Amino acid sequence: MELVPISLKEANFFVARHHRHHKPVTGHKFSVAAAVNGEIVGVAIVGRPVSRYLDDGWTLEVNRLCTDGTRNACSFLYSACWRCARNMGYKKLITYILDTENGASLKSSGWKCVGQAGGKCWTGVRRPEVDLCPAQLKLRFEIEEEK
Repeated sequence: MELVPISLKEANFFVARHHRHHKPVTGHKFSVAAAVNGEIVGVAIVGRPVSRYLDDGWTLEVNRLCTDGTRNACSFLYSACWRCARNMGYKKLITYILDTENGASLKSSGWKCVGQAGGKCWTGVRRPEVDLCPAQLKLRFEIEEEK
């Protein structure tokens, strides 16, 4: 497996075709892909944290990670995202998974679960007509520079 650059447009196309429950994103800081024999088997899209409370200028978020099921592609991409973010000067990388997922690929890449996060759905006047993500609790995982 090798790490290859990918545009946001190409990464979003992969997400649209393969992601189980999320749609493409509108922006990013960077995207990377995993390839086997020149064929893209997974993508990761990294951007600013969705939560404004976590957007401190030193933290990025893996907003989408999607594979075609290739073994170890998720762990490969999570590790690559942390290397890229760290090399760009960021101190922390976060992501969220559904609370029904086990997080094995994150744990094997050195990420730590910091607990439940977020509610089940959007509320208030700005609530979208259609839920943008599954209506269930999430788990937040983080990896950061050792202090």
